[in-house]
Amino acid sequence: MKTVFPSWSDTAFRVTLVGLGLIGLGAVIGPMVYVRTPYHQKRGYALDQPVQFDHRHHVRDDGIDCMYCHGDARRSAYAGIPSAEVCMGCHAQVWPKSIQLEEVRRSYYSGEPLRWNRVHDLPDYVYFNHSIHVNKGVGCVTCHGRVDQMAVVYQVAPLSMGWCLDCHRAPEQHLRPLAQETSMDWRPPAGQQKALGKKLAALYRVRHLTNCTTCHR
Repeated sequence: MKTVFPSWSDTAFRVTLVGLGLIGLGAVIGPMVYVRTPYHQKRGYALDQPVQFDHRHHVRDDGIDCMYCHGDARRSAYAGIPSAEVCMGCHAQVWPKSIQLEEVRRSYYSGEPLRWNRVHDLPDYVYFNHSIHVNKGVGCVTCHGRVDQMAVVYQVAPLSMGWCLDCHRAPEQHLRPLAQETSMDWRPPAGQQKALGKKLAALYRVRHLTNCTTCHR
């Protein structure tokens, strides 16, 4: 007796089922993988800025401390960016006529602030306070990486919820003396980070905050 469907129909049906299963699996797993990629987290991607500011030159060569330009990090949630007045404090005498500093001079004389492109940009539903981290022994390099080696600053850390929680669960692994907050190359004595971290955590009264309202308010 002749069948209604050709002999290859069973194989086609099985292939279709497997294909639909893979598509469904990909629809679930795909977004989970994508949000963890450097592309989505914007890690390693340098942004164009209105002024070509080379951190290697200012931090490494000239020895300018992080807090000279980002002084608000010690006293407020927002680290702040230097005003044109701060820049011109040096550049009124150093390279005062450089074409690369034209935007800085224009900002200084017009009073119109420079429009920098934000590199580390957390979602609006996340609350982050720079001052509490800086004053509790979390160094700049812990979150921002070796900016003294960057011609153009880019994001190094994933800034994901899991990354933040890993630190909040065991902050002792990342604490350093306050005097070394802005040091780019400070390292604890070999094998002593855990002991030093516990001592500093007690000294600075560091808490292990992992409840939702710590960051989502």
